[in-house]
Amino acid sequence: MAGGKQSARQKMINLMYLVFIAMIAMNMSKEVLSAFGLMNAKLIDNNQSADVRNAQFMQGLADKVSEQPAKYKPLKDQADQITTLGSNLSTYLEGLKGEMMSTVKDPSNYQTMDGTAWLDQKFFNGDKITPAGNEFVAKIADYRNGVKAVLANNPDLKDIAADVEKKFATDKVTNNDGKNLEWIDYHYKGYPLVASMTKMTQLQSDIKTTEAEMLSSMLAGKLKVEASLTNFEAIVVADKTAFFNGEQFTGKIVLGKKDETLRADKVIVNGKELGADAMKAGETLLKFPAGRVGEQKISGEFQFKEGDSIITLPFSSSYAVIPKPNAATISADKMNVVYRGVSNPMTISFAGVPDNKVNASGSGLTSRGGGKYTMTPGTGKEVTINVTGTLPDGSKVSDNAKFRIKDIPKPSGTIAGKSEGSLPRNNIEIGTIKAELEDFDFDLPLTVTSFKIKIPGQATVNVSGNKLNGQAKAALRKARRGDAVQIFDIKSKSSGGPRIKPASPIAIEVAN
Repeated sequence: MAGGKQSARQKMINLMYLVFIAMIAMNMSKEVLSAFGLMNAKLIDNNQSADVRNAQFMQGLADKVSEQPAKYKPLKDQADQITTLGSNLSTYLEGLKGEMMSTVKDPSNYQTMDGTAWLDQKFFNGDKITPAGNEFVAKIADYRNGVKAVLANNPDLKDIAADVEKKFATDKVTNNDGKNLEWIDYHYKGYPLVASMTKMTQLQSDIKTTEAEMLSSMLAGKLKVEASLTNFEAIVVADKTAFFNGEQFTGKIVLGKKDETLRADKVIVNGKELGADAMKAGETLLKFPAGRVGEQKISGEFQFKEGDSIITLPFSSSYAVIPKPNAATISADKMNVVYRGVSNPMTISFAGVPDNKVNASGSGLTSRGGGKYTMTPGTGKEVTINVTGTLPDGSKVSDNAKFRIKDIPKPSGTIAGKSEGSLPRNNIEIGTIKAELEDFDFDLPLTVTSFKIKIPGQATVNVSGNKLNGQAKAALRKARRGDAVQIFDIKSKSSGGPRIKPASPIAIEVAN
């Protein structure tokens, strides 16, 4: 066909050949358009099914939250964030697709969706990307970055985060000619309408897949953690809670599962249902009269709601009530002495005797209830505390203890936080004189009421209060650099009114 002079017949044959090739190309293009359309329809069906499955999964997770909120609420919160991010992007894409389909007369005829003008004009202005195109890319990036942020602190979901990074990447792409193109340019510029619509539907499908994988992995990860041996602890269970001297210890070691998020729906102990305040996360608090001296039984059951069923876990144990005690426990909460002029907190008890059956007496001793007392000693060098306990059978036991009485120690005088050293003249002039009880076990704030100040070459000045008066300041201004200022006979008082010894003197050198 390419060489020599051609006859009219040959020219006709060549023309028919070209027409034939064009017809084949046209049919192939229509088949490709139809294939994209069918793929889009299939993806839409799959997305609808995925929506149903994900909604069911989320409802199941919500049910778990209602049963055990402490355990499943954090997972539900993460799932809600991922779902919201996906819904925002999917709704935006659906709106774009709706605009695209509004330009087509017959949405079911995929072979007519070969135009590129609508999307090229919306996303591009020549070689530049329009604001609508930048918004499209930004919406995808917001979803990608949002999902990664939610999954960042969950190592079990790092593969999903990496997959989202890949599927929703918007980085530049190198084409077959080796040219770097913007992601939106490479994927959407010059493509038939049906192809672009299918790509958007595929993005929606990837969103649904991400949600499904995330929900499945989160639950699988939770089950893995629940089953881990690190959530178990070895517990020694004695056959009884008290043994006689010379008797063999008997018992067993069992593995118990630790779960601080688990909360019983109902607990029954010795035939009585416990109040709601006794059932805490991961534990149940027991509080009831111990009973008579000897071995006592305890039994009952835990009830947990699991789906539509009630799971009952029975338990039984025993404990021993301590027999008659023969010694009191008396201790000073602060130290082994009591101080004159302050309220010394004390705890007084008798082993095995309730606090309301213990009576303590002593000079300056006052009860605050529950085994707590306050000792305010008077004169003398020691005080004796007598304790009597009443046993269940009515008999009495008694004991006593002696405590030494000490005066409040001598405080230290300070100015600007110093008791010696050097300070600028101005700091001394405006400084506050303080009396501080160093290493004293009681919080006893002191207020300086008066002091004396001596400056070399000047007469001693008596000052009332805790700051230099006018006379003292005038004397201080005559001091030379390096002069030692003496502040002494520092008197103070406390809010409680106990006698306080004069504070140790202050020796401060004038720095300038």
